[in-house]
Amino acid sequence: MALTAHSSIGDWLNDPTGGPLIRGLFEQTGADPALLTPVLGLPLQQLVAMSQGAMPQSVIDDLVRAANGGELPVDEAPAEVPTGARFAGKTVIVTGAASGIGKATAQRIAREGGRVIAADISAERLDELKTEFPDIVTVAGDLTKQDAIDAVVTAAGDTIDGLANVAGINDDFSPAGETTDAVWDRVIAINLTAPFKLMRAVLPIMEKAGRGSVLNVSSEAGLRGNSSGNAYTASKHGIIGVTKSAAFMYGPKGIRVNSVAPGGVATGIPMPPNMSEYGSARLAPFQQAIPTVATAEQLAASITFLLSDDGVNINGVVLASDGGWSVQ
Repeated sequence: MALTAHSSIGDWLNDPTGGPLIRGLFEQTGADPALLTPVLGLPLQQLVAMSQGAMPQSVIDDLVRAANGGELPVDEAPAEVPTGARFAGKTVIVTGAASGIGKATAQRIAREGGRVIAADISAERLDELKTEFPDIVTVAGDLTKQDAIDAVVTAAGDTIDGLANVAGINDDFSPAGETTDAVWDRVIAINLTAPFKLMRAVLPIMEKAGRGSVLNVSSEAGLRGNSSGNAYTASKHGIIGVTKSAAFMYGPKGIRVNSVAPGGVATGIPMPPNMSEYGSARLAPFQQAIPTVATAEQLAASITFLLSDDGVNINGVVLASDGGWSVQ
């Protein structure tokens, strides 16, 4: 079988032709091929997203050509298998919808019949999503600002069946003694305060309808203290607290509030330019223990399960979608 961009990295490394090509690429960059261990099950194509812009698509195309005698074989990504029309007739808000997990979640909900209100700070990337899914309603804005939250709720209309709070940013891996006000304020604002305020805006609408589902994305950093820096860890622990409190308060009103805690995900979310030297070194051995890295689409599967009526009897849970990292 021909090696393609959607063949797994493990298949490439085990192939007598593909293996030397991948190892040679890493030797050119000075990187250790052992870094690929957690992502062996991912398609080669994911290296583009994971590189955060450092690896262009042309590099992958050149590798595929080299493995196939100069030809670029027809290569179709495995089709996502919709679970059905789980979101038919439902209006669902998805934040961070222009890229990564948020985009994959918005796409899946749209494919399963939902009316999606896609919110993100990047108008340009939202336009790209709109090109692919013309029926998606896009709202560009900074959700740390109340006017942006108001715009999202207005775009959704009188009925809001679901909210997926996905948008988030990384911190600089700094420990508490190094965390600056700027890092703390920005991470908490985006990862915790903005999702809380959007929840606060939609819960009365759901309460009036007597039904609704909220999904807040936390992180492995919401379950432990050794996977990220001080600000990010605090924000993700905080969103779990917000989730559990709301689940308790609003469960009797027909509203479910749950959380998904991802581990490593191949989304290419950029890291800040000035990372903490001490924090990075302290975290490194624990981050290297990640058993596997997931795709954004795999996280969207977990998110939409809890967000949909498939999770009808689930309220207040934190689902670790981390390939088993949390059991180590």
